[in-house]
Amino acid sequence: MGKRKCSVEGMGRLMQNFYNGKKVFITGHTGFKGSWLCKMLSSMGAKVTGYALEPSTDPSLFKLADIESEITSVTGDVRDFESLKKAFDKAQPEIVFHLAAQPLVRESYKNPVYTYETNVMGTVNLLECVRQSNCVKSVVNVTTDKVYENKEWQWGYRENERLDGFDPYSNSKSCSELATSAYKRSFFEHNSVAISTARAGNVIGGGDFSENRIIPDCVRALKSGKNITVRNPHSTRPYQHVIEPLYAYLLIAKAQYEKPGLASSYNVGPDDADCVNTGKLVDLFVHLTGGRIKRVDKSEANAPHEANFLKLDCSKIKSSLGWKPRWHVADAVAKTVLWTLIWLDGGDVGKVMERQIKEYFEG
Repeated sequence: MGKRKCSVEGMGRLMQNFYNGKKVFITGHTGFKGSWLCKMLSSMGAKVTGYALEPSTDPSLFKLADIESEITSVTGDVRDFESLKKAFDKAQPEIVFHLAAQPLVRESYKNPVYTYETNVMGTVNLLECVRQSNCVKSVVNVTTDKVYENKEWQWGYRENERLDGFDPYSNSKSCSELATSAYKRSFFEHNSVAISTARAGNVIGGGDFSENRIIPDCVRALKSGKNITVRNPHSTRPYQHVIEPLYAYLLIAKAQYEKPGLASSYNVGPDDADCVNTGKLVDLFVHLTGGRIKRVDKSEANAPHEANFLKLDCSKIKSSLGWKPRWHVADAVAKTVLWTLIWLDGGDVGKVMERQIKEYFEG
């Protein structure tokens, strides 16, 4: 254990030394993952500029943790190229993380045009800003594990599997991957800009208030004192704490900044033992909150299609970059519950985030 802790602490120091003073541009910074990424980067001394719409939820992690006080925040839509480019050019970033998206499967069925405009043209607009700049060295486009044609296999998908998401959200992210690949081949093949895509699984953690996501639904049930309704308890997903993939994105950006040949597509997900079904995830949440709420399974008539089984093979990022998940799913749920209880008690959630980030880096 001692040797592992030293290794983790050493990597934390290397990461902090690298990002300290770096100019970083993040799209989608007001979202759940974006807020955590801003907190991680600001804690390492990076000069962060975020570009996004106002937070889409109320409450929002971005406002609860006062992320805006730690970075330069620009309100704008990634579909608006001129606005995006103005903010981008002013920031003059060395490193770019593209997180802006319409991220919900069910919402994509309701608003497919908006979903494609945001997830595809938003990506194209961001890549065009990079193409017209001379400051960027490293770009990470964050997509999803749902970019793959899902055949409900029992084994994990690899990065060379066919991209063909089923629903508008998943498919728009497949298109984002293809657009990124085309830009890389057409414009960045022989210059110094390294571009990767990161395909992460389902993330959980304190401060996610999104609609139609199971842990936020648990949080809302806990706040209201009502039972949590689970519409598909047997669906299996690669759940992990939000810090896990964010650390991977930081690692990818650093690695390809230093060695552009490492730019590629990377799966980011938990080990097989932590790919659990929704029912087990909810049971963990219920147990860790002392049974204050109960799980109620209820199927939904005429529900839109959602995959039943999905997991990733993450051998590539483990072997190429030395990344591996550190927190098991039970740890991830426990840290989510801790954040939630402190929030419900009116505590300082920003300090909770800082403490959990420190715990992750220290192993």
